[in-house]
Amino acid sequence: MEQENIVLCGANSYEEKYFFNEQFAALPTAIKDELKIMCVLFVNQVGGILLLEFEPDGTLVFRVSSHEDDFFFDEIGSSLQIKELRRDKEELLASLELFYRVFFLNEETEHA
Repeated sequence: MEQENIVLCGANSYEEKYFFNEQFAALPTAIKDELKIMCVLFVNQVGGILLLEFEPDGTLVFRVSSHEDDFFFDEIGSSLQIKELRRDKEELLASLELFYRVFFLNEETEHA
């Protein structure tokens, strides 16, 4: 049986909405705010839908989609934006993966 990814948060340019999974309510407010800004700015710049998801092993992935008839969606800009976010937010993304592995997958950390 294949496990599904767990959505951390996301933004939708079509409905102009932001989603945050309340399973992660324990995250500090500053991190929640940073995630919201990051997701909303992303979809405002390139369009479409952005989801940040944890894979079953704890890896955080960016999942981008768009409506089939959305000719304004910037697919190239989307890829470039993700590369930039991965570079600029490397510490935040690594911390989120560690948080997920410790609190959701119950993995031991080497700093225990």
